[in-house]
Amino acid sequence: MNLLLKLSSELSKYMNDLKDYSVSVEEIHHTKKLDAPSGTAITIADGISENHEAYSGWCLEPDVIPGKIPVRAVREGMVPGTHTITWESDIDTLVLKHEARNRKGLAFGAVLAAEFIAKRKGVFTMSDVLGF
Repeated sequence: MNLLLKLSSELSKYMNDLKDYSVSVEEIHHTKKLDAPSGTAITIADGISENHEAYSGWCLEPDVIPGKIPVRAVREGMVPGTHTITWESDIDTLVLKHEARNRKGLAFGAVLAAEFIAKRKGVFTMSDVLGF
């Protein structure tokens, strides 16, 4: 997931020059998830809007506000988490997608982060842990 966050943020810088494209974010989670949109979807949208001059924040669909990134939140079945960023124009579509198959990746990331900070002092993010 952290790689998708980085890629979507970086891609949005390049998309500044391609004015015919618009972006949207979709997140799908299990029916017991209470927040909508997810914090991850908000982080994705914030990363895009920080790096793309046409956007200043996000809005939750079905509301569509000019200059805001539309975020669609879907709750279905037992989906651990799927996040899709779509850049669309009249000519083509570019999609970045992360689909969690289970929660093992979250546990692995927590252990990796704990090992990283074990002998360090300060405040760190997963970008620090992963080296980007």
